[in-house]
Amino acid sequence: MAKESFDKEIQFLRMLVLTSGAYSRQQFADRLGISVHTFDKTIKRLKEVVSSVQRGLPEEQSKEFAETIRYHYLDSSDPMLLFLFRAKSLKESESQRLSLLLAALHEKPLTAMELLDACCSALPASLALPDEKTIRADLKYLEQVGVIKKTEGPRPYRYRIHNDLARELSADELNDLYDFVDIMANTQLPSLQGYLLRDGLKKHRSRLRGGEPSIEPFIYKYHYYSRILDEAHLFALLGAIRARQTVGFLYFSPKKETSYASKNTNPLFERDTEGKQETVLPLKIVYDHQYGRWYLLGHHHRHGIKKYRLEGLTQIDEGESVSEERFAENRALLELRLKHSWLIDTGRAVKVRIRFFNPGPGIPNFVKERVLLQGQWGTVEDEEGGDSFLYEIDVNGTTEIKPWIRSFGSSCEVLAPPGLRQEMIEEWKEIKAYYESV
Repeated sequence: MAKESFDKEIQFLRMLVLTSGAYSRQQFADRLGISVHTFDKTIKRLKEVVSSVQRGLPEEQSKEFAETIRYHYLDSSDPMLLFLFRAKSLKESESQRLSLLLAALHEKPLTAMELLDACCSALPASLALPDEKTIRADLKYLEQVGVIKKTEGPRPYRYRIHNDLARELSADELNDLYDFVDIMANTQLPSLQGYLLRDGLKKHRSRLRGGEPSIEPFIYKYHYYSRILDEAHLFALLGAIRARQTVGFLYFSPKKETSYASKNTNPLFERDTEGKQETVLPLKIVYDHQYGRWYLLGHHHRHGIKKYRLEGLTQIDEGESVSEERFAENRALLELRLKHSWLIDTGRAVKVRIRFFNPGPGIPNFVKERVLLQGQWGTVEDEEGGDSFLYEIDVNGTTEIKPWIRSFGSSCEVLAPPGLRQEMIEEWKEIKAYYESV
């Protein structure tokens, strides 16, 4: 995964996709909490990324970056976060070093000192030469992400490329693996690492064929750009949960007018941000498939259980570890609060009763099948006559279950609680008004 954070670029791309380039430079900068100068530098950097990574650009290289994004948004199946991970995850000096290290290891296993010599002799004169500590840090990073591994034997350790799986597969097995990864990356969660694995397999398959292009058996259209952008934070937070570590971050609520603030390194230009600095113990990550959103649920030392949308998290830093007992205690408290939650609501539980109407005679009862599949712990009871059935569930609040109910349209009627029934009546009246004759 990426060695660097790129919060600004993620929020930048999110706004470009959602607004389709409708903001002016000043409006865009104000919404992101940056200066117009920083906005221009970010545009320039992303243009360089697009030109180096996306080879299918139209000939008019002078068109605005927003137009370029629109072009790829409509015509490419690759999600936006993927090209950031390809081109922005490393600094230029790190990218040069790691490329030289991997090229040297492709020939034979080498020690850290041998790799230092190979790197120093091949680096351009314009770049500073690395020391042994830097090379060892690079090797540790490459080992952590599974690119290289240590060979067996005494010290000093030798490192080699870790591509055993791809080398041992036949051409047919490699094609089957590629197709499987392609399907899973486009249909399962999380998907970013699947895209990266797919690209690696695609390049390896191309090398074996001598560069001959292959026909893709499946074509996908990616729709959930916010979801894939938020996956940049996902693995860091899952790692913190596994290690029982607290995390600190600057959080921007969806209700705030800004979604990002640059780190102030110069005290002369320091200014207050609209974000809120938070420190929590991450306990669980939840994905809302209905809206394509990721949520972090954690324990705050003052406020107890708190919930955050991942799209509002920036500048994530690791904190201290907590004891296994404390983590288990907080996790048990969270599970108790979520016991009757449709998704992440921790409010007061209410009983929801709904009458669902079966399709006409001779039609498969797809309504009941869907309720049984998606209705979680709710109970279903057939009514006399066979035209309908009752569904009951105790759920924390009604906000999260309401979109699910609404999706059934005229196939259901809310019976209780009265407040939810009235809300549904008002919503359907509003929808009906949209379709009245002009």
